[in-house]
Amino acid sequence: MPMNEGPKHQTAPPLLAVADALDRILNGLVPSDTEICKLQDVRGRALATDIAARLSLPPAAVSAMDGYAVRAADCPAPGARLTRAGESAAGRPWNGSMGKGEAIRIFTGAVIPDGADTILLQEDASATGETDGATITVKEVPRKGQFIRPAGLDVSAGDMILTAGTVMSARLIALAISAGHTEASIWRRPNVGILSTGDELVPPGGTPGPGQIISSNATYLASFIAACGAVPIDLGIARDRPGAVLSCVRAAPAPLDLVVTTGGASVGVHDHIVDDLSASGTELGFWKIAMRPGKPLIHGRIDDIPLLGLPGNPVSSAVCANIFLRPAIARLSGADHHPQMIAARLAIDLKANDRRQDYLRATLDYDSQGRAVVTPARKQDSSMISIYAGANALVVRPPFDEARQAGDMVMVMPLDPLL
Repeated sequence: MPMNEGPKHQTAPPLLAVADALDRILNGLVPSDTEICKLQDVRGRALATDIAARLSLPPAAVSAMDGYAVRAADCPAPGARLTRAGESAAGRPWNGSMGKGEAIRIFTGAVIPDGADTILLQEDASATGETDGATITVKEVPRKGQFIRPAGLDVSAGDMILTAGTVMSARLIALAISAGHTEASIWRRPNVGILSTGDELVPPGGTPGPGQIISSNATYLASFIAACGAVPIDLGIARDRPGAVLSCVRAAPAPLDLVVTTGGASVGVHDHIVDDLSASGTELGFWKIAMRPGKPLIHGRIDDIPLLGLPGNPVSSAVCANIFLRPAIARLSGADHHPQMIAARLAIDLKANDRRQDYLRATLDYDSQGRAVVTPARKQDSSMISIYAGANALVVRPPFDEARQAGDMVMVMPLDPLL
């Protein structure tokens, strides 16, 4: 598209497939800076570098059970007798060397004494006392090596335990800390500017005048962006004036890694995002996709900052945020996001789909046999935020999908309960 022309002056391009639109949005998105963070602060964030274990887990051979550390050769048959020579507990190993016919009282997690090669379970033995010199009688013959966890069973020092791009969970943090780390190099959280557009918008808490509505999209997106691990930056409301979008972006209080707009993605005389992109000296990527809800989606750059223009209807904006914005934030955060997809049985009939990929707001449940059952909402208007708020899944129908009957299997994308 020439730099000085916008779609208002051209024949509408063919609708872009959802998968192609996502590829174009993600192409070229890269994380920027890294920072060193305490491991307790990195949950949900992506590693910028690999992590190798500094310690072996366990660092020495330890007992997996309570009992007695013995030599298998000293326990040839039931009735064999041993002499208690010491005790090994977690954090308090026995430092001697076992002799023939000796047993060391041992507890779970304690270091295996030098000379022992198996664990005689406490229930497989009888003891005359809990002091050194007591007689230990074998009731069940132990197998050599049983209940001994060798050094490095879990991790050996030097093993690569986590790779760059891994999104850190609580259990992965525990692994890194157990392996001797306290900090990690993490990709910086991307700054995502949120810009609402339209003369009809009133900030939350305001009183709408004739033809006006409360600007809810920005609040939703701020929560959505924060939950995805990025930093939301409010750019305010751009009124329907040429250059307003540019002015708001250029007045951002912090450097931006991505700009997300809502509204103004159509081609009416009051929609100026496309023209402002051209005015910033940037070529428009695309501006319509084969998707319902969410056909008027803009992708481009503004002052060399990637821009994703979401539709103004609340449901269209929210669905597009799940399909496009969440993967974009993940890519800018050093990771990848692939939505969970499951097969579920339809609870109602559906008419044949047209050329657009459809995302039906739905309720996903499970029957008495644990099988997934999904019920699309009867009303699917893209302005009905109450329907979307009550949904917990989206039925994803490909273009030209045939008519479906109750009982047919369809693909479903469960919605994150926090998004």
